[in-house]
Amino acid sequence: MKLPFETDLTGKTAVVTGGSGVLGSCMARALAACGARVAVLARGLDRAEAVAQDIAREGGTAIALSCDATDKPSLEAARRALLERLGPADILVNAAGGNRPAATTGAEFFAPDGDSPSFFDLDESAIRGVFDVNCLSALLAAQVFARDMIGRPGACIVNVSSMNAFRPLTKIPAYSAAKAALSNLTMWLAAHFAASGLRVNAIAPGFFITNQNRDMLFKADGTSTPRTEKILAATPMRRFGEPEELLGALLFLVNPAASSFVTGVVLPIDGGFSAYSGV
Repeated sequence: MKLPFETDLTGKTAVVTGGSGVLGSCMARALAACGARVAVLARGLDRAEAVAQDIAREGGTAIALSCDATDKPSLEAARRALLERLGPADILVNAAGGNRPAATTGAEFFAPDGDSPSFFDLDESAIRGVFDVNCLSALLAAQVFARDMIGRPGACIVNVSSMNAFRPLTKIPAYSAAKAALSNLTMWLAAHFAASGLRVNAIAPGFFITNQNRDMLFKADGTSTPRTEKILAATPMRRFGEPEELLGALLFLVNPAASSFVTGVVLPIDGGFSAYSGV
């Protein structure tokens, strides 16, 4: 794959949770292209294996591990497999995330006769699931993998937050709040581990097309939904981001030669969304 610049990660081992997703798989491939040995973690082993096979075809080294990032025993099993096959982690990318329809309102603004589900109809288990996959997963993965990262030169964690953490979007209160929690956790972890040399940062993508949001953004015939029109109108660059446009920030943050004094930051990659007031 084409990289924005060269970063030498030879001899490093990277773990990517949510590694089979559109964004996670792109980041896994980039780390491997820079020389890292990559463990692709995903709930579905077949999807993780497909990414690992892509990496192998591109000349990299990767293994696929079935793992539920919201379940600590599952993460511990992945760590044991990692230690046996690739060695301890140097880089942890927490790309697991997503939203659930049952945690999404039917209308942007409340009205007694508005579209269902209303805020009062949101499912508690779905809300918990959104927090688990977006925030708890990153905390648990850090608990499991960071114990091996302490004292390793250049060790770092990169979380995948969202612009929802800065400016919550309508309809998705659980997702926005969970990403805000993840950004806060990123800063907490950065301060907690700073003296140990482990850096913790996050990237905050704006609007990228993924498998989870595709149906919300496009109709069956491929035309834009009203939601898409609003998104693009609020994004000064007037387009969605491409997964490869996250790689410059990722490679900067995992390269200690470039970012050794950078920790606790949440870097927006949003086409100007956060800078635009709409007027």
